[in-house]
Amino acid sequence: MAFPSGMTQTPRWFRRFPVSGSLAVLFTAAVAVAADPLPVRDLNTPRTFPEIQSREQWLARAQQIREQILVSCGLWPLPKRPPLRAHVFGRIERDDYTVEKVYFQSWPGFYVAGNLYRPRGRGRGPFPAVLNPHGHWAQGRLNDTAEGSVPARCIQFARMGMIAFAYDMVGYNDTRFPDSLTPEERAKVSFYKVHRLFGTNRTDELWSISLMGLQTWNSIRALDFLESLPDVDRRRIGCTGASGGGTQTFILGAVDERVAVLAPVCMVSHTMQGGCSCENAPGLRVRFSNMEIAAAAAPRPQILVSASGDWTRTTPEVEGPAIRRIYELLGVPDRLRYAHFDAGHNYNQPSREAVYAWFARWLLNQPDAESLPETPYKKEADADLRVFPDGQPPEGALTMEQFAESLRVAVRQRWQSLVPRDPAGVARFRKIVAPAWRATFQLDPAPPRSPAGTDAPRPFVLLAASSAHDGEAAQLADALRARGLTVRVWSPPHEPLFNPFTNFFTTYNRTVLQRRVGELVRECEQARRSSDGARIVLCGVGRAGLWALMAAPAADAVVADAGRLDVGRDEPLLEADVFCPGIRNIGTFEGAPMLAAPQPLLIHNAGRDFSTAGIRTAYRVLNAERRLRIEPEPLEHKAIAAWISRLRF
Repeated sequence: MAFPSGMTQTPRWFRRFPVSGSLAVLFTAAVAVAADPLPVRDLNTPRTFPEIQSREQWLARAQQIREQILVSCGLWPLPKRPPLRAHVFGRIERDDYTVEKVYFQSWPGFYVAGNLYRPRGRGRGPFPAVLNPHGHWAQGRLNDTAEGSVPARCIQFARMGMIAFAYDMVGYNDTRFPDSLTPEERAKVSFYKVHRLFGTNRTDELWSISLMGLQTWNSIRALDFLESLPDVDRRRIGCTGASGGGTQTFILGAVDERVAVLAPVCMVSHTMQGGCSCENAPGLRVRFSNMEIAAAAAPRPQILVSASGDWTRTTPEVEGPAIRRIYELLGVPDRLRYAHFDAGHNYNQPSREAVYAWFARWLLNQPDAESLPETPYKKEADADLRVFPDGQPPEGALTMEQFAESLRVAVRQRWQSLVPRDPAGVARFRKIVAPAWRATFQLDPAPPRSPAGTDAPRPFVLLAASSAHDGEAAQLADALRARGLTVRVWSPPHEPLFNPFTNFFTTYNRTVLQRRVGELVRECEQARRSSDGARIVLCGVGRAGLWALMAAPAADAVVADAGRLDVGRDEPLLEADVFCPGIRNIGTFEGAPMLAAPQPLLIHNAGRDFSTAGIRTAYRVLNAERRLRIEPEPLEHKAIAAWISRLRF
């Protein structure tokens, strides 16, 4: 994306800040990737494309990429799509194309606006269609400069016999939340500044509320809008944009197979990954980069347009060949092209002409060509393209605060609908929540493990504790060993803390909770291998109780100290060692142990505000209530050791 005047790229170093103190066969465990080295990564950290050896390996990874995008954007599972209630009006007729104004509801109370360009004099269609996200140009979809013109490409697409839809990013032109500013005051505030206002509360990350999530949803709904038009051929829809619009293009292509052909311009890079919050959802690039995300659209046709004067300068040598390898594995190398130009960050005429040729080949079935010339055009006046001349959306539009609350309400309702009420509900719960759990904690799926036999060794207790509770862990370990149990005490390595709310930290790095859960998952798998298939009991002391609870699907039984955490409020979940983006979307601390049900589970020191209603319901549905014990008060070491020693798997 282009950095607006006065804005610099994100620093490479982060500011440190002080903080205060299943059915084992049915549910597959997960193995975390190795911990990131310090210093942590940022949007400018160079990335490499992984070694992919087979078609099957890539298809599995591409599915993980899709799941990661949707989970990071708060769109897993995809929300129900409310009626668009689209309005198309204000038709302007030119010799060979028409232009109309459009707005629709992407979400109840939120309106997306844009312009629809249609061919004229070519019959009724159906025609191919092209979605045109605009990126961070100063005037958004109305930008018309030598470096980038959205109207130019939309007019040309229409003249070629395609329908083009240019729609706003959040905060630009007509796609805005209601405000109290006068038109004169509104004109003094840049679109980019308004654009970045949404999703800035720290608690938003807990609910996966983000600007990128909203914008990705708007792109999905823009596809819905195009599909709803009777003169659009649903099988022939393309998408192209530059800079931030390039990010929207390959993100949409990765998650929505309705995009038949793609042209991300000046954005797919192994270095700079995107400098705006609309490109940096939490968790998105901990394991993946823009190169892999762009490759996830394969085998659909794609052209990568790059320039010598920006972060795509190495596309012919690095990004292009890496992505081509995937197209080759899928047997369609002719469906990827990369066009490189000697220019700065742009979507200029030569770049557009390369895209016209590519879209003509795949959407119009025309002969292959390197470029098609752009005919002279004249952009309509801004006043004739603006949908809401006064800058305000229709009556009934939600304010920014109301809209964010509507998303939180939707998360609560979605979670309640997922809590299983019968055995069929358990299967559905696992199908939806297991990928979300893996993506939230950045875990790779592991092969299914075989069940332990009746002659399996006695349980192996993995006792986890933070350094603050080393003494308590030692006492519990003694109590367990006194009962003849094998115990290994694990405590995390010391590492500095970083502020997760600056510089898109959570887009590129794991938080403390994410790291601890990944480490415990890995420790459980290693313990199982080294103990000849013994049942693994994961026991967390102090704050590690919450880590153990979230790693429950990797173990065979769990004992967790809940620490009397008040999960009914968001603020306690911002503490450094429990903060995790998207945790509300997986039931806070209930989803992971529900995935592991009906394995034995003991939660103690729960207090009054640590929610366990969903856990109780899941165990009741599975007729496993005797395997669940929840205590509001902390248990003594001897009581915990006695419970573990009596376990029967």
